[in-house]
Amino acid sequence: MDNVKTPVLEISSISKKLGGRQILNNITLNVYPGEVFGFLGPNGSGKTTTIKLMLGLLRVESGSIRICGHDVTDDFEAAMGYIGGIIENPEMYRYLTGRENLEQYARMYGGIGPGRIEEVTALVGLSDRIDDKIAKYSLGMRQRLGLAQALLNRPRLLVLDEPTNGLDPAGIKDLRDTLRELAHKESVAVFISSHQLAELDLICDRIGIINNGILLDTLTIEEVRNAGSGAGPLITVEIDPSTAENLPPFLESYRTDDPSKLTGQTEREKIPDLIYALCDSGVRIYSVSSARHSIEEVFLSMTSEYAPGGRS
Repeated sequence: MDNVKTPVLEISSISKKLGGRQILNNITLNVYPGEVFGFLGPNGSGKTTTIKLMLGLLRVESGSIRICGHDVTDDFEAAMGYIGGIIENPEMYRYLTGRENLEQYARMYGGIGPGRIEEVTALVGLSDRIDDKIAKYSLGMRQRLGLAQALLNRPRLLVLDEPTNGLDPAGIKDLRDTLRELAHKESVAVFISSHQLAELDLICDRIGIINNGILLDTLTIEEVRNAGSGAGPLITVEIDPSTAENLPPFLESYRTDDPSKLTGQTEREKIPDLIYALCDSGVRIYSVSSARHSIEEVFLSMTSEYAPGGRS
């Protein structure tokens, strides 16, 4: 992320104990405007505790959390004025309609007119059901209404814990498109904690991986794709083995035990030049493919490495 930008969220050296157990250990990370940040970790790794500290639902004991420059402990009301969020399942008044629920929240925020309620309702795809009682809502619809509530005050930081719970595939795609639009077009910082790694792979610009209360790393999505190597994707070129003797000298390291295959890492921007060099040298190409790593692969690799009994 462009570090010239001022972070919307600054978590600095946060540690937390609950019931004598160390839940978080010296967590430091920043989240910037205009990005979707995925916060990943196994069950019990400290994700929800971190979010509760961000939202002021747990007391910060060591370190600091600042939202748009305001300390969550020392300047709580100002900090909360910039944040919207849902933790786990959104709580609603079941005997009221969706609109009446949003009106209740709007009164608590203050200064939010009916026009904003219509905007967020349309944004989350609930316009045709907003006047139904919550008791008639499915879990997915309640999740949509929770997102609408979180957006009412035009937050600079949107915090979501398992936001796709109860959504069908079409609803998940709609939510994904909505969150990316909020981040990339309206410069909202979106902070998502989820177990749906495949979905995060489609939406995140950057991720942080936490395990046993320790932040293992933060990675851009490009670093994830390259598995953190920085050397670019792994390229496999299928060639006519009878032309392998024409291989340019700078690609000798790409040779494998299979004379019909070349494999090596290169920057994505250099792939066309590589193909041109092969063709110009008389190497006949049947196919070119690149292996791009997923969030799931990187997550499982990192968390197994640091798990009890895992690799050191």
